[in-house]
Amino acid sequence: MKNKIVKIGSVALAAVLTIGCMTGCGSSKMSGKISLAGSTSMEKVCEALMEGFMEKYPEITVTTEYTGSGAGLESLANGSVDIGNASRHVKDSEKAGGAVENVIALDGIAVITDKDNQVTALAKDELVSIYKGEIRNWSELGGADEAIVVIGRESGSGTRDAFEELLEVKDACAYAQELDSTGAVLAKVASTPGAIGYVSLDVVDDTVTAIDLDGVAATEANILAGTYALQRPFVMATKGELSKQNELVKTWFDYIASEEGKSIIKGVGLIIPQ
Repeated sequence: MKNKIVKIGSVALAAVLTIGCMTGCGSSKMSGKISLAGSTSMEKVCEALMEGFMEKYPEITVTTEYTGSGAGLESLANGSVDIGNASRHVKDSEKAGGAVENVIALDGIAVITDKDNQVTALAKDELVSIYKGEIRNWSELGGADEAIVVIGRESGSGTRDAFEELLEVKDACAYAQELDSTGAVLAKVASTPGAIGYVSLDVVDDTVTAIDLDGVAATEANILAGTYALQRPFVMATKGELSKQNELVKTWFDYIASEEGKSIIKGVGLIIPQ
């Protein structure tokens, strides 16, 4: 099934729609509900978009459950939501169930360490060896004599799927801990000496160090240039093409594609595809 690219920000959501029409003074307003489910990595952009959208369309209620990419797309497939948020590409098996991939933004996956770590750059093959458990001490990479604590996301996470697929380490990682949200990984790495983890670029702050990969920093410019290896799409999947969706869902996507929507997406640190 052909993917549809929406050049804007990110989220993978699921929605149950009820459409109504309220008439007054010769004008009409849409009313109803859009419910969304999926990627925890997309929480920041989803919340920002929902706030802006509902301010503009007060008669439409938007709700989101952050259940993980796989779960969100399952909810889309079984009809319990209208939009499935995924922080990865939609799989062929999911497309076979009717899911259509609408890419609204690009997100970089940043590799992070605690602030005291002396190692600030890695080659891609070194990162692979760390996550496969072949390199276990930072001294092997020119750092301190300190055990490497490998942190990752839980099974079913879109961030984990994207990270492991991009590095070709699917089901081969030797995790010390598997955490259930982007925020949990950030906090754990920040507070754990010797830790390494991966998170969405937009959540990186001064509590951690973002590692350069093959000499390339995790920045928006490098992601758009295609020089930074760990990047992924933020997808809002629909069951069927956008043209076949309910007017509420169409209005939601129109808002995301608007200048206001693009501004919100950029404002949370995501990248609009060129």
